[in-house]
Amino acid sequence: MNKNNITYRNPMPEEAEKIVAFYNRMGGESTFLSFVEDEYPLSVKEEEDYIRSLEGNANNVMFLALDGNEIVGLSTITSTHKIKSRHEGELGIVVAKKYHGQGIGTKLIRMAIDWCKGNDVTTRIHLDVSADNLTAISIYLKLGFIMEGCLKNQTLIDGIYYDTYVMGLMLK
Repeated sequence: MNKNNITYRNPMPEEAEKIVAFYNRMGGESTFLSFVEDEYPLSVKEEEDYIRSLEGNANNVMFLALDGNEIVGLSTITSTHKIKSRHEGELGIVVAKKYHGQGIGTKLIRMAIDWCKGNDVTTRIHLDVSADNLTAISIYLKLGFIMEGCLKNQTLIDGIYYDTYVMGLMLK
């Protein structure tokens, strides 16, 4: 559990099952994801197909953070291929709770930003973040994201409504 032992790389299709399991576990560990435990929307086959689709993809990517063979974090940039909006990528990021505070999330976000800067397509990144996720908001602000809006009462957890902030980063 030392950040010096963490390796970063793109996923391989045969890791789809581990990635789905990681997402499903993280859904139970954090209220900040858009799904709860065991509610990740992709099957192993769909995840495998998605990973294969990333090969040579100009504006979609996934990065893994691994402690040995264990996935401890993951970031994605998801974009459409439609002409009018392919320049914009949505950042997704999740790090296992026991690995928080080690800079893993920041490294994964920087990797995603750097990848976007070099892909000759993406000029803007956006993300949604729960208004009460102050640590994440602080990291995003440090990395240059700006607050673009607030979606009032967007998330409902145990009868309590939470706001979602929309943040963006122009790369060019």
